[in-house]
Amino acid sequence: MGFLIFVAAMIAKKTFNIEAIREDFPILHTSVNGRPLVYFDNGATSQKPKQVIEAIDNYYESENSNVHRGVHHLSQLATNKYEDARRTIQQYINAEHSEEIIFTKGTTDGLNMLAFSIGQTLEVGDEIIITEMEHHSNIVPWQMLCERSGCKLRVAPINSKGELKLDAFCSLLSDRTKVVSVTHISNTLGTINPIEEIIEASHRYGAVVIIDGAQSIQHMKIDVQTLDCDFYLFSGHKVFGPTGIGIVYGKKKIMEVLTPYQGGGDMIETVSFEKTTYNVLPYRFEAGTPNIAGAIALSRAIEYLNTLPLDEIEKYEKELQEYAQNELCKIDDVRIIGKASNKTSVVSFIVDGIHPFDIGTLLDKQGIAVRTGHHCTQPLMKIYGIPGTIRISLAFYNTKEEVDILINALKRSLQMLR
Repeated sequence: MGFLIFVAAMIAKKTFNIEAIREDFPILHTSVNGRPLVYFDNGATSQKPKQVIEAIDNYYESENSNVHRGVHHLSQLATNKYEDARRTIQQYINAEHSEEIIFTKGTTDGLNMLAFSIGQTLEVGDEIIITEMEHHSNIVPWQMLCERSGCKLRVAPINSKGELKLDAFCSLLSDRTKVVSVTHISNTLGTINPIEEIIEASHRYGAVVIIDGAQSIQHMKIDVQTLDCDFYLFSGHKVFGPTGIGIVYGKKKIMEVLTPYQGGGDMIETVSFEKTTYNVLPYRFEAGTPNIAGAIALSRAIEYLNTLPLDEIEKYEKELQEYAQNELCKIDDVRIIGKASNKTSVVSFIVDGIHPFDIGTLLDKQGIAVRTGHHCTQPLMKIYGIPGTIRISLAFYNTKEEVDILINALKRSLQMLR
């Protein structure tokens, strides 16, 4: 049924009506400290449309059962919904096979899974390339792997605008490069990396390419076959779905030869005290009872997105980001961190002489939610020589009027802090 909803949604798209869209998100109509909520923390987690909330309620009220192998009605119903969700996500990112879609807890969980499973194939002296703008989740698992295996972690530099130095990246590639793992969009800078060129260059050396899509899946259409990436990962809660669910897309021919990350139920074919044989894809990477409600609700989020004109939304979000950045630049002592020519969704800034936490606290008093700190990119903060930033991260339900509210609130805050 979920797959049929997906197809119907593709046929009957809504026009981009910001007022109608905002009506789909109940939390946007709440107040904070007596002020209407202005939610600019979408990079940390996005808000959920009522369709997603209803899907979670409906599962636990009417469909709750464990999936796979159950012969009773509820188990078969839950299994069908769970596997429909897999197919919905397959179609959304244009994966070739539904078994290439692995359910995880989120992007962090997926990166740890890949670092372990791919790591089993690596040897001393093999190299892994990341970039200076990576989230900790795309740094620490590879460091842990290198400590275990004797592999070497190479880091591609960025320029002062927050753009990847592509020539420098390419110079790191060699026959020793086995894994390239890069973010599609920086969660701190908003930089959109040239992943098409990265993938093509890396494949010339036979490297496996992993794309961290945690900040891109919600802002642009993704076609994994066109990209030709080997893996693409994202988190449900950042694409208007629930927390605790995520996706690893992996090419079937690669996934079939990798060692499973975890052992337990559902990932096995046969078990004896002498030997265990593993299940087929995708189940060999889904040990234990999965987040069934999360998978179903994530598919509803994807179905919701498919009712919207995604091309218009991408253009709108770009205009909104540029508007916010331009208005911030008019305020004395504001410095934008990350001025890539190709960026979206995120505006990070600091105010000279004032700690980001103090600004964030005063904005909250005025009903505005922003994120302050290092955003799980401490190495990036070190490059810029700052402790952290104030980060505005946008979604399609945000408006220019909300940006204006932020600008006025920031000016009031600075008058109090100076």
